[in-house]
Amino acid sequence: MNANYSARETVVDGIAAVQLADTTRQTSLSITPAVGNIAYEWLVRGRNFLHFPYNSLAEFAQRPRLCGVPFLAPWANRLDGDAYWANGKRYLLNPELGNLRRDGNQKPIHGLISFSNLWKLVEAKADDTSAWCTSRLEFGRHPDLVAQFPFPHTLTMTYRLRDGAVQVETSIDNHGADPMPVAIGFHPYFRLHDVHRDEWHVHLAARDHLVLNQQLIPTGERKPVEFADPHSLATGQLDDVFANLIRDPDGRARFSVEGGRERITVAYGPKYTVAVVYAPKGQDFICFEPMSAITNAFNLAHDGKYSELQSIAAGSTWRESFWLST
Repeated sequence: MNANYSARETVVDGIAAVQLADTTRQTSLSITPAVGNIAYEWLVRGRNFLHFPYNSLAEFAQRPRLCGVPFLAPWANRLDGDAYWANGKRYLLNPELGNLRRDGNQKPIHGLISFSNLWKLVEAKADDTSAWCTSRLEFGRHPDLVAQFPFPHTLTMTYRLRDGAVQVETSIDNHGADPMPVAIGFHPYFRLHDVHRDEWHVHLAARDHLVLNQQLIPTGERKPVEFADPHSLATGQLDDVFANLIRDPDGRARFSVEGGRERITVAYGPKYTVAVVYAPKGQDFICFEPMSAITNAFNLAHDGKYSELQSIAAGSTWRESFWLST
């Protein structure tokens, strides 16, 4: 504990949680490691800028669905079937293990651990410059996970409050003998409060707009971004994949939404090379999703339609962050 920053372990509605706070900027961030290590409340001057459609944390734990800041791994978004390619080998998924999620077209979506209780809190601390909490999931220790994705690794995630911004840092340690492909991502849900969502305006920091098929899977074709800057949500919904991000001198690509007197900015670190933007009609949220690869990246890379798939060499670590600010 210090004068400005604090990190407190607590129990909310019977669910273990951590609250990070910055009293000077009237900002706090609440995380539940017990349910996917999801951040569910980002309060700035008393307003929650995360979409969290539950009356309690216990209700969320009982019937979780994507909201707040969920983590998607070992793949984000959809695969085009119950198999994927990595290092020239084809791996079959096993639906009978019960850890696959499916979209409306019955495609495997968002990996295996979105609401996992396997995260363990490592530390929750504060000093004179920030407040943070770090949690870890040892993927390689769980046979039902490794059976679906046979790359033993450890995930470490740190949420940090500093200088009015939230940093979300993720590292992946590859413990295996083979390179591990990286197609992780996040699906943060944001909301503004002052005006109706049709009065929200969006800045898309990208040059390329990926062409999707009817199942929302990239075809391999790209076209220039055709949206106005800023883009008004009054024109319809967004459910789009963007690449070739436009970066500022610090290497970060900044996507934002503005409405009334409020603004949210999401800054993508260099290894988050893809942005999915999701703003469905009739819903008061927008998702700026930092992705390390495009949808169905494992299979598109194998087919020669995607050349930017990252991998982690045996014994090495992948690390990247994104930042949230108002």
